[in-house]
Amino acid sequence: MPARCRSLACAALMLAATTPVPAARAGASEEVRTLYGRFLAAQNARDLARVRSLLLDSPKFLWVSDGMAVWGPDALVERMSLFQQAPVWRVDPDLAKAVPVELDDRTAYLHLPLVLTIGPEAAPDRLHFLVSMLGVATPEGWRIAALFTTAEKPR
Repeated sequence: MPARCRSLACAALMLAATTPVPAARAGASEEVRTLYGRFLAAQNARDLARVRSLLLDSPKFLWVSDGMAVWGPDALVERMSLFQQAPVWRVDPDLAKAVPVELDDRTAYLHLPLVLTIGPEAAPDRLHFLVSMLGVATPEGWRIAALFTTAEKPR
């Protein structure tokens, strides 16, 4: 290798060795899992203000619940507040079966089964659901843009 090429190669190696490596970013799969964890904690704490803060602040936010389209984050909070009036309210997801589906580095779905325990303390219902949550990256951080829930049918 000619001396000039060796010096260029040496300079390139020195530049590469001294250039800072950007910090690793979490992928969309990890981000949507983290977002769901925060949403789960807020629901189980019955903290509707925190639930609201995790939703996309847009009239296009969509929650499909019981076969109904619920548009906008305030409508979700209003509907969820009715459910949370029950003495027992607890969401228990099967996180081992959660499947993230990345659409790109700023958008991902998380699909998972869960059990919602709701009702009177003496005999609450245990409702099995499948949930798909669409998470999107925003300037304020990851937010829930849509939730799709359906009753889980036994196989």
